[in-house]
Amino acid sequence: MKTRVIPYWLPFCMLLFACVPTASRGPPDAITFDTAKRLDDFVFFASGDGRPHRWLVIDSDAGRGLAQVASDPIENPLAFALYRPLAGRDVYVPTCFMIDSSKIDRAAGVFVRFRSPNDYYAVRASALENNVNLYRIAAGRRETIGSMDINVSGQARHTLGIAASEDRLTVFFDGKELFVATDRRRPGPAGKVGLWTEADSMNVFENFEVSTLH
Repeated sequence: MKTRVIPYWLPFCMLLFACVPTASRGPPDAITFDTAKRLDDFVFFASGDGRPHRWLVIDSDAGRGLAQVASDPIENPLAFALYRPLAGRDVYVPTCFMIDSSKIDRAAGVFVRFRSPNDYYAVRASALENNVNLYRIAAGRRETIGSMDINVSGQARHTLGIAASEDRLTVFFDGKELFVATDRRRPGPAGKVGLWTEADSMNVFENFEVSTLH
């Protein structure tokens, strides 16, 4: 096991709690991947075949975290880690992560209001494109409803979060609010939340938090 660089990592991850939506929040459900037992709280699958996919708690330069380690980027362009214990419509979901390595894509994301692989909202940070995008997936079609160009460094720690409140979706990155998108056409029902990766992206998610918004 590699030694974790605690003095550097902990202040950075406090950004998860320093930058929060203005709506009142319920008690947060904070998940750290310090043991493999936390995997029991998740369901893992991919968008292509829907079968379980291999996610592990690993040690890397980012410290200990959750990583998707096996997927066919052609047949399974998206790999999901769906959090079992909570479902809701108005939620705040941030994560600390590091984009480690890949050959095709370098992207990490968070999803909310997930009802199926064809119906959810997701925010993605891409180190390949240097941007953060917000997507609405409806009837299997993905539409960009918000975007901002910003430096997303590979081999560096970042925070990414989304607050979904009624028809407003607010995106946060590295301790700052990036943009707000309004989806009055489809505010969406309650659904699950979780983490996702794109193509062969190798990301290490250090932690994950879920709060309900009031």
